Amino acid sequence: MLRDLVMQNRSYRRFHQDVAITEETLKELVDLARNSASASNRQALKYIISSDPEKNAKIFPLLGFAAQYREWPGPAEGERPAAYIVILLDTEIAKGAGCDHGIAAQSILLGATEKGLGGCMHGSVKKDEFREAFALDERYEILLAISLGEPGEKVILEAMGPDGDTKYWRDEGQGHHVPKRSLDELIIS
Repeated sequence: MLRDLVMQNRSYRRFHQDVAITEETLKELVDLARNSASASNRQALKYIISSDPEKNAKIFPLLGFAAQYREWPGPAEGERPAAYIVILLDTEIAKGAGCDHGIAAQSILLGATEKGLGGCMHGSVKKDEFREAFALDERYEILLAISLGEPGEKVILEAMGPDGDTKYWRDEGQGHHVPKRSLDELIIS
């Protein structure tokens, strides 16, 4: 069951924007993160949630969607995320996040997958512009954003070729192909 969730949990970049996600669903996903492991149990992460179309329209241009698709500006109107969760570090609680935001993000995305949703983590955030757009207090460090929605594309995992190229690509039908290294290549004996 967990393996199924992990295999379904892909980085989706196109969504059915008209399929709404409730604020209650976003709170349920943040609650999963809240109950996940935290270094020294500091629980220094805070969250901005949005399922409001106007707020979403302010967040969307502040995120990078696919660095390997340099000519692609991101999903078109109608394919954009229906919701966002932005993970912040409260620097008055801790000076660094360690790997807490990765753990939190994975918990959020696995919970989203279980609900039939998809998402994408965005390390590429225009942090200064975000801070200004949302009048974010300086005590909060923007760590990561997660876009969420009903997936509007198919993600296909495939074995990495002998050339070792990790670049993802789209086929003619807009299927998103993601090469993966073999398990044997990853385990050092």
